[in-house]
Amino acid sequence: MAMTVKHWLVAITIAAVVSDSMLLPFYPHFFASVFGITDTGHIGLYLSACCLTIVIAFPMWARVSRQIPVLQLLIPTQLAAGGLSILCYWADTPVSFWILSLVMLVFKGSYLLVYPMIMAAEREENHGNTIGLLSVVVHIGGIAGAVLGGVVLQWFEPRQVFLVMAVSDFIQTGVCFYLIRRPDARPKPEEPPTAAPEKSRVTSAVIYKLGLVMFLFYFSAYLTRPFFVRYWESVTPATGEILSGLVFAIPAGIAILALWLNARSSRTRSPGEGLLTAMMLGSVGLALQGLNQEWLVLAGRCLFGWALFQATVQLDQLLFALSHPEAYATDFSKINIFQQLGVLAAASSAGGMVGLLGLQMPFAVAAAGLVFTAAVYGALFYRTRRELLPST
Repeated sequence: MAMTVKHWLVAITIAAVVSDSMLLPFYPHFFASVFGITDTGHIGLYLSACCLTIVIAFPMWARVSRQIPVLQLLIPTQLAAGGLSILCYWADTPVSFWILSLVMLVFKGSYLLVYPMIMAAEREENHGNTIGLLSVVVHIGGIAGAVLGGVVLQWFEPRQVFLVMAVSDFIQTGVCFYLIRRPDARPKPEEPPTAAPEKSRVTSAVIYKLGLVMFLFYFSAYLTRPFFVRYWESVTPATGEILSGLVFAIPAGIAILALWLNARSSRTRSPGEGLLTAMMLGSVGLALQGLNQEWLVLAGRCLFGWALFQATVQLDQLLFALSHPEAYATDFSKINIFQQLGVLAAASSAGGMVGLLGLQMPFAVAAAGLVFTAAVYGALFYRTRRELLPST
């Protein structure tokens, strides 16, 4: 069966996520082996700088996409990202690596435009299934990226990760070239609007309320990620990068199972339904992971993966229910700022937290953070959700 434009766009997303995920569990290993840097504060600061770069860059690309179709825009940006990835391979000092890798992220971040582009082409009744599919695509990419990154770090020179990243960027560029030449690759969402975008169904204030929930959720969900592999190795010393990468990717595997079970269910959930339950289950999963026992870490990882998938899908579905197709890119860029700020705050806090209080503390703080997020969401949206979403 011939691949549709949507399938190719999903393929672009997979390639981008695999590329982005390769070093995510292993930055402490990378900095230690390449530059001899073991300071957790330095690593946390670098991850924060990466998040801040995306926060600044993506809204810029969202504005540019109003004038330039997304596929045409991705060609030069992904070419530039690939070239800078190759330069990162040759970077021989921490300063040059910081500069090159952050500039690379400026261009690489443009691929996030694919998400609202896909959603704008979908009918509203299909949003839940499409969001679930894209969420699982991200998780599959995370599994592949973590395993591939572990293979490169364990068997090859760590810098070669950036050569693999460059190949991914060039593949995305080739796919964009191909899609532009297809006559069916010009859906309405790609065309720059001739008039001002229609207003969202709700005021911007509600989008920003959702942004606050997103910030707290992403802070809590990402707080344990920078040093999870170090923590797992402290629990189970006899392990390698590949096994550590697989344990890191357990939530991604659970997300695939969750998507399959959701697809088999004939019941359609309204936006935001079950979100409070998912957050509370995620809190329990994080707490279990911090108990320093192998089987509890693995059980907690599974429970956290289930909850993370369900909560992420519901939050994204709520966003697109509150917005309008012509405003998807703009509203998604606003929400993405809050998401990235949450990741940035997590990365900034994790390094100092681990340095001062040890590897277990991020799990306790993250678990409490999800409980607080659930409380904030309940206060902001519980009474008004039906009014904002008449279909529910």
